[in-house]
Amino acid sequence: QVQLVESGGGLVQAGGSLRLSCATSGRTFSSYNMGWFRQAPEKEREFVAAISWSGGTTTVAASVKGRFTISRLYAKNTIYLQMNSLKPEDTAVYYCAAIQRSKTDWNSPGGYDYWGQGTQVTVSS
Repeated sequence: QVQLVESGGGLVQAGGSLRLSCATSGRTFSSYNMGWFRQAPEKEREFVAAISWSGGTTTVAASVKGRFTISRLYAKNTIYLQMNSLKPEDTAVYYCAAIQRSKTDWNSPGGYDYWGQGTQVTVSS
């Protein structure tokens, strides 16, 4: 069992920055690639970014490329999503998720094995 706890969401003006954190239960951190998803009201959950178990490979959605960065810190069993140049359309609940290392489709939420409870990000215009 893997437990994921997100934090760092909040209200920010357009153009501002936030850093989301996702703390994981410890022993299994290296067994999983990790991802961030978001879900706006009345919309489907969409892929934002993912990072390999080693941290050596990352991928981000086209809509956030150049603005968002995903990283992981083994010393704290935590992954991060640095969000810069935020736009009102980035408003959503953001979720972190864990996917087994053997799985290769990082973009589909259905493939992920564990999810956090989500953290709200609101960007005002």
